[in-house]
Amino acid sequence: MNPLFWIALPVVIAAGAATTLQAPVNSVLGRTLDNTLAAAALSFGVGFLVLSLLTLATGGAQVAPRLAHIQWWHLAGGALGAFYVWASLWGVPVLGVVTTVSALILGQMVVAMLLDKFGPLGLPVKEISVQRLFGVVLVAGGLILSRF
Repeated sequence: MNPLFWIALPVVIAAGAATTLQAPVNSVLGRTLDNTLAAAALSFGVGFLVLSLLTLATGGAQVAPRLAHIQWWHLAGGALGAFYVWASLWGVPVLGVVTTVSALILGQMVVAMLLDKFGPLGLPVKEISVQRLFGVVLVAGGLILSRF
């Protein structure tokens, strides 16, 4: 097991908790502005500012020469993140927080399992086990139970 496992696990759990809080906070922002896209853009702008300041504070400015080596599709993560932020803030008032988060997690798990199975983008290949498939089925069941 990777020695960073027990550090990474609580950090990622905390990030999951943060995204759960992010959706309703951004939803309030969307209602206040009466525009969900503007709310998502503003949220991303604040995130950009925070990450930029942290990058500069930690000496990350030396990456500037490497920017010439990125390909257009390397930037797709930003567009995917923007869609995630907008969909979650839009979904909360329509679906509720539990259903929205359950749906987000189900989408994440299905795509994660496919990424593990096929290993694109240099990811290690991990087979779809019965246990992992059952975990996805349980999340799908939780999504259904959260709504009905």
